[in-house]
Amino acid sequence: MKHGKKYTEAAKLVDRMTFYEPGEAIALVKKTATAKFDETIEVHIRTGCDGRHAEQQIRGAVVLPNGTGKKVRVLVIAKGDKLTEAEAAGADYVGGDELIPRIQNDGWLDFDVVVATPDMMGVVGRLGKILGPKGLMPNPKAGTVTMDVTKAVNDIKAGKIEYRLDKTNIVHVPIGKVSFTDEAIAENLNALMDAIVKAKPSALKGQYIRSITLTSTMGPGVKVNVMKF
Repeated sequence: MKHGKKYTEAAKLVDRMTFYEPGEAIALVKKTATAKFDETIEVHIRTGCDGRHAEQQIRGAVVLPNGTGKKVRVLVIAKGDKLTEAEAAGADYVGGDELIPRIQNDGWLDFDVVVATPDMMGVVGRLGKILGPKGLMPNPKAGTVTMDVTKAVNDIKAGKIEYRLDKTNIVHVPIGKVSFTDEAIAENLNALMDAIVKAKPSALKGQYIRSITLTSTMGPGVKVNVMKF
């Protein structure tokens, strides 16, 4: 893959053989973010899990103390009083059965997170083929299937993010923006890593966290010392 001049120059600042302390890694990621926009800082955690086995799956959610810096559009699918409750909590879109054809037939996907009440999951299940591949399907483990829509919306707006294994057993999560202070990113990273460590499957044998890499949207990856977590 051919990289541009800016990336190549930035990559020279990173020693690929070094595992940096978290603070150093954060400073380096910010220094090597050279794009003209406020890049997202992401963490990529390679695990020793085998996601093909249900008992080794990792999935959950954590509220980042400083948010992600991204405005998150929340859709709540519910009925009755829960619709009013969701609106009052600040959900961007609320509705019931009438939203299904809009998503299914019109391809409407102008939202980032879907929250549904348990009594609507039979209806929402019909959207599995559309929402599933995009990571938008509500899930009890992530707190997005709940009767407490107020808490769900508040948490998401405050910076709640979902984490889950991908097909290669890696977790990819945004933890802030380059414009954040180093301390804010460090706090977010610590909150995420605490949640990931606690989510270690009991069935797993061997090393759980194999590697941690921090990167900005357009910048090079910086390896983090796993022993810190």
